[in-house]
Formats: sequence, C-alpha cells, structure tokens
Amino acid sequence: MTKLRVGIIGVGGIAQQRHIPALLQFPELAELHAVSDTNVERAQEVAAKYKVPHVFQHYKGMFDEVDAVIICTPNKFHAEITVEALEAGVHVLCEKPMAMSAAECARMVEASRTSGKQLAIAYHYRHMPVSQAAKSVMDEVGTPLVVRVKALRRRKVPGWGVFTNKELQGGGSLIDYGCHLLDLALWLMGNPKHTAVMGSTYNALSRTPGQLNQWGSFNHETFGVDDHVTSYIKFENGASLLFETSWSANILDDEEHLSISGTKGGLSVFPFEMYTTKGQMLLNSQAAWIQGEEDPGLPQLQNFLEACVHGAELVVKPEEAMQVSQIIDEIYQSAGGTER
Repeated sequence: MTKLRVGIIGVGGIAQQRHIPALLQFPELAELHAVSDTNVERAQEVAAKYKVPHVFQHYKGMFDEVDAVIICTPNKFHAEITVEALEAGVHVLCEKPMAMSAAECARMVEASRTSGKQLAIAYHYRHMPVSQAAKSVMDEVGTPLVVRVKALRRRKVPGWGVFTNKELQGGGSLIDYGCHLLDLALWLMGNPKHTAVMGSTYNALSRTPGQLNQWGSFNHETFGVDDHVTSYIKFENGASLLFETSWSANILDDEEHLSISGTKGGLSVFPFEMYTTKGQMLLNSQAAWIQGEEDPGLPQLQNFLEACVHGAELVVKPEEAMQVSQIIDEIYQSAGGTER
C-alpha cells in the first residue's frame, strides 16, 4: 500500500478546521475517500466541497471503503468507534481526549495490539516546534524534579457544540483543554508512573447567571462540567507536578505555561527558554534556532500517515495517552465527582 484511503467520522469544526485541510497537504500519502456524520446533510455538504466520493450516515458503512479513519466525534463515542474500526482492520487517528475513562482507553489499546493496526491520539501540542525543541534538550535538564503547568483562559467557555454536555464529553476544562498540557508535561518527563493524585474541580462561576463570556453563550442552568481544576501529582521517581486549568479564570489574560526544574537545569516551553549553570554562573538562553511547521496539525497528521504507510514510530503512543486519561480519572475521583 502506497496511498491511504482516509475517512473522517464526524465532520464538525475540528474536522473542517484542522484534519481535512491537513489531509489535503499530503496527496502523496493519502486521499480523503469518505465522510460520515449523524447529520447526513452536513456530511453531504462537506463531501461536495472537497469532492469526496463516499458519504455515510453511519460510520460502519465506510470501513470496507477506507484504510484509515480520523475520529472527530464527541468524546462519548471515541472508544466504541475506535475499537470497531481497529477490529475491521482500519488504522485510527482519534481526537483527544482518548476516551471518557481509562477503562475505555485500555479497550482501545488492546484492540490496536490485537489488530496490528495503528492507533494515534491527537495531542497536537507535542508537535509544536517549541515542544519538539524542549524534548530534544531534556538530557540537559536532567531528571525532572518539579513541573509547573497552567492552561488558563479568561472567561472563554466554548459556547458552541457539546463542550458543556457532561454526558457526551465527560468533563469540561480539564478533559477538553488542560489535557493537552498535561499530556505534554508527561511526555517531556518521560511518562514516569504516577503514584498519587489530588485534585479539586469548580464551576461556580459558570453556574452563576449573567456571567460575561467571550466565546459565545451557554445555559448556566444546565452547565454540568468543570470550568476550573487544580491538581497536585506525584510520581514514583520523586517528581511532582503542579497543574491548573480553566475555561473561565478571573485573571489578567490567558496563560499557557509549562516549566520544568531538573537536576541539571530547567526550561520553559512557552516561549522556549533554557536555564542552566556553568561553574558559578547562571545562564539563560532563548532558542532562536527553533524551526518547524507552525500548524501542529500538519506534522501530527504526517506522522500518523507515515506510521500507517511506512511503519514510522508514532509521536503520541496510545499507552501514553491512556496515562493522561488515568490521571484525569483520578483528579475527578479526588474531587469527589462534584464541582464547587
């Protein structure tokens, strides 16, 4: 096989804004061969726009027509569709988070192992140039000791789609946004085994009527997910991770921060900076040498396609993505499953 026939399952915003445009950039590796959506009219519109030969209302119909699928459905359906696709002999790139729970993730991993087909999870932050640069110098940081992560937005609850629907999504700011930086931090650390997780979840702000929100409107009465989460995570190698994420923080501005203090030095990812010592001198440096594709959706898809066609190593392995979901599960469990 030299060229993949790819199907898109769920043709909403993330499919049209990221995955389909990215797929069209790699005609030598793949072609957009089929689309599926429960809203068949929307699927037909997308098919007409991109000249896609096959349209399905139910995703199972496409498995005989494609070699790989990209799953862009609400989180509730990730595991079911992934397992069915893998069992049908189809490679899978699944949007993040991997699934609604670690137990569902385990089913997905087992299906990938049994089928021998590729399973990648769309944690695209790993593909950012600054993230790749940080990964390349972790030897100079040494063993990570303390990791600090912030994924904070100021009054930006997504007012579209199903983001605030707990039944379909499983959670809010943590499972939608914070998971990206949690995954990135774990990857830079080398995915050590975690031993303890303590967390708190909040949604008092979004449950209050009349709140200002910059990203559209939502119903405060039916808001059932977290809009702010804090956590402290310990690892078997002694490292600790301080983690905070929010859709609606009362702060000056949005903030994405990931920094690592290690045994040899330290770094910050956004922007990329290194902190080292030489003798009795403190040295700081910024990486003007960083180059790469600014849209992480392109290298993400290229990695998946090359893994399917040429056996390239996946940047995001499903076992690593499953650890993110395990920690998310434990944060919610520690918080008692309720928001304040």
